[in-house]
Amino acid sequence: MEELADQDDDEVELTVLASTAPQAPSPQAPPSSPQASPSSPQAPPAPPQTSTPEGAPPQGAPPQGAPPQGAPPQATSPEGAPAAPQRSSRGADTRALTQVLFAQLKELQPGTPEHDRVRGALIEANLPLVRYAAARFRSRNEPMEDVVQVGTIGLINAIDRFDPDRGVQFPTFAMPTVVGEIKRYFRDNVRTVHVPRRLHELWVQVNSATEDLTTSFGRTPTTAEIAERLRITEDEVLSCIEAGRSYHATSLEAAQEGDGLPGLLDRLGYEDPALDGVEHRDLVRHLLVQLPEREQRILLLRYYSNLTQSQISAELGVSQMHVSRLLARSFQRLRSANRIDA
Repeated sequence: MEELADQDDDEVELTVLASTAPQAPSPQAPPSSPQASPSSPQAPPAPPQTSTPEGAPPQGAPPQGAPPQGAPPQATSPEGAPAAPQRSSRGADTRALTQVLFAQLKELQPGTPEHDRVRGALIEANLPLVRYAAARFRSRNEPMEDVVQVGTIGLINAIDRFDPDRGVQFPTFAMPTVVGEIKRYFRDNVRTVHVPRRLHELWVQVNSATEDLTTSFGRTPTTAEIAERLRITEDEVLSCIEAGRSYHATSLEAAQEGDGLPGLLDRLGYEDPALDGVEHRDLVRHLLVQLPEREQRILLLRYYSNLTQSQISAELGVSQMHVSRLLARSFQRLRSANRIDA
């Protein structure tokens, strides 16, 4: 009995020392000795509990939105959003919505409010297709809003002509119509001067050949070199270069860049009313030398000195009736000698 009491005292002392000592990071405490009394086992102290705010996940739990353990990592864009899968799913949703709307549109009578509502929903759902097609023409220096509006007209025409029973996807059918409408807009409305189609296509080849020859020669090619490259005449090359300038017109009121000179409008000539008189005076001078000297003097006094027939008669010492006859005869001679009137 004394031995058992001594042994119990030793175990109590060991337990007190273990509870006051710092806990080691060991995973589990070793099992108690079989000699310990089963009536008073000593359990290891519980770890200290820390208070957590309401709604916070427990310690050791994965954060919200994180993929489960063992799942493959999801590809993300540089901003942290999912990359291509969201874009492809959005495109699939648009195609599915377009098919449903076309099925509804087919059952509706044109001109009804419900038909117009479904048609408008189709236009709005496929506007990204128009923006994608308009982005191909960003280098044309034309406002993108205008290009999108023109492409929307092509989209509306494609919606009105599309037949879902043919088994063709609507984007495949609509894209050529939208692009063709935009190209027609650039061909007919953007150019200041309408250029024939053949000349426009040749202008594209001239630009391409100019870039290639500039890279090869290290300088700007001449007209003869471009013509030899494309096997066309130099006049055609010059015509293509002039056609390429028809996209933009130069303002008459714009000042010349660099020189500080006035605009073209300030340097344009005007019609001089006395310009026609130069030709007439030269013609009259040629005809007057063919008249007698007295008749020449009468004409000079009458039309250059602005004298009346009475004043002329007093100046020459003849009657007014005779002055009138001389003037009439002079006019008849001048008209007969005038080759222009003849």
